[in-house]
Amino acid sequence: MKYLIINCDDFGQSASMNAAIMHLLEERKVSSATIMTPAPAFEEAAAWCRKHPDAPNGLHLTFTSEFEALRWPSLTRHPSLHDETGHMHRTVKDFEISANPAAVKKEMKAQFEAARKAGLRLTHADNHMGSLYGLETGKSYLPAVLWQCAKRGLPFRLFRCVDPDDRFLASIPNVQATLDKVIALADTLGVAVPDYLISHPFHTEEGETYESFKRSLIDRLYRLPEGVVETYIHPGADDPWMQLHIPYWEKRVWEYKLMLDDDFGHALRDAGVTLTDYRFVKANLKRPRMRSAASLLRRLSKR
Repeated sequence: MKYLIINCDDFGQSASMNAAIMHLLEERKVSSATIMTPAPAFEEAAAWCRKHPDAPNGLHLTFTSEFEALRWPSLTRHPSLHDETGHMHRTVKDFEISANPAAVKKEMKAQFEAARKAGLRLTHADNHMGSLYGLETGKSYLPAVLWQCAKRGLPFRLFRCVDPDDRFLASIPNVQATLDKVIALADTLGVAVPDYLISHPFHTEEGETYESFKRSLIDRLYRLPEGVVETYIHPGADDPWMQLHIPYWEKRVWEYKLMLDDDFGHALRDAGVTLTDYRFVKANLKRPRMRSAASLLRRLSKR
């Protein structure tokens, strides 16, 4: 069987993102969304979630603020989490270099707590821009993330295997060996994860059009590996503000349009792909905790 999770990242980032994501969730064209508690449009997104408690929504752990025209500070306001403007760092590398580990863990807890206080029923968690994975300097916060997810019984965006067809993930040196160590910790803590993660370029590639983008993603549906696969999109409703201020805004509009495109829906069915969400991951992909889990949990709880 081939199962696909289509998650909408950046819920709560802006009005145009919220409009697109809420529409797609209401039409059940996507699996879920993940919400950004520090972002400016969080309250609007949270209010929608409270009105739609059955819609699968997770937490988009946020430690970067990348757009010049759309910035936000951390919830805990720790100086190491901010640049000279008083907002979260614009790049993952700047965050990894500057952030104080204790401050990162405190902010992580604050974002989970903000979601709880907003009345959100989280189904999973993931991470904005991959800032917690150690991709730039090797400074990874994944053990702390997995501990927070384990305490709350939440799955997290990782993957057991690298799909060799994935241009980005398959290009990372020693990715499977590194991944195996993190997955072992996830299994020890009882944190469920999907089998695969499929990426596609965030930016608009040279010569790319909506039709070529659509063809590439539809083709990918027919080449999905067996198991549970997650991919992520950043859909946005077309509006003048986004066109003026958000780089590669066309790609966000294309992703929104594609989810509503009848050709994409037909291809899902024709390729034998079942759309699912992280509730399925939690119910079916959680590995039994190892016997060493109790001692590991005790050690982690002291951090």
